[in-house]
Amino acid sequence: MVMVFGEITTKANVNYEKIVRDNCRGIGFVSADVGLDADNCKVLVNIEQQSPDIAQGVHGHMTKKLEEIGAGDQGHMFGYATDETPELMPLTHVLATKLGAKLTEVRKNKTCPWVRPDGKTQVTVEYKNDNGAMIPIRVHTVLIATQHDETVTNDKIASDLKEHAGLTGRKIIIDTYGGWAAHGGGAFSGKDPTKVDSSGAYIVRQAAKSVVASGLARRCLVQVSYAIGVPEPLSVFVDTYKTGKIPDKDILALIKENFDFSPRMIAINLDLMRGGNFRYQKTAAYGHFGRDDPDFTWETVKMLKPKA
Repeated sequence: MVMVFGEITTKANVNYEKIVRDNCRGIGFVSADVGLDADNCKVLVNIEQQSPDIAQGVHGHMTKKLEEIGAGDQGHMFGYATDETPELMPLTHVLATKLGAKLTEVRKNKTCPWVRPDGKTQVTVEYKNDNGAMIPIRVHTVLIATQHDETVTNDKIASDLKEHAGLTGRKIIIDTYGGWAAHGGGAFSGKDPTKVDSSGAYIVRQAAKSVVASGLARRCLVQVSYAIGVPEPLSVFVDTYKTGKIPDKDILALIKENFDFSPRMIAINLDLMRGGNFRYQKTAAYGHFGRDDPDFTWETVKMLKPKA
């Protein structure tokens, strides 16, 4: 069974059941033998109209200026970046994500025909703490758990995974930084840009990445918090783990000068209302950050220069 719940404000006619079945089929859930039959499973849909009180607080029933549109929910969002990889992401997360993508690839191209759709990966890396910066020393452990058919042997699984080694990402920590940064608890998927669980997390990732890419710090965490219906954030916080080339308060000032944290302006500046090209479908697997894809506009770096 697949259950689809939520609140939405739209005039579009959406065939939720078809979308669910098409996506289950695309993932590989095509028979009861693999855990779910896309064509015959039960799909339960319970989508309701968004609360008018929330709509009023966020949109003002479409009477507000763009910069006055409020946050669709309260919460804290965190963005993180580190110079240990070209993606400015933690090495553990990069390796686990690439292993996950490879596991899907070898299943779909039949290199490992015994692999089934569900699986997960974990990579443990030994680090050296260099005055706040994290230096990878060696890969300590690689764990790959995957659903498989009943006939394959353990030896075959071990040899194939060592030679080839995918998974569908669905957990909020894997969607972000693999445990390296704090998380406010809100999921990303199924939310429009007024829901700052997603848009707020995107803008603080861009801010943190820009700080590291600009050489202002080797690691950076940016935190933002919102109140429902309020356009401006309640707070913005920066921590460079003592790796900053300039004081954190000066980096915070640069961030506030270069990034607009109001929900509607985040949506405009990151072009979050644009669909097409399976843009948001791509975020459903392999994480939302560290991706080399023009649809992931929040990965674009803004070069930040401190004032002389």
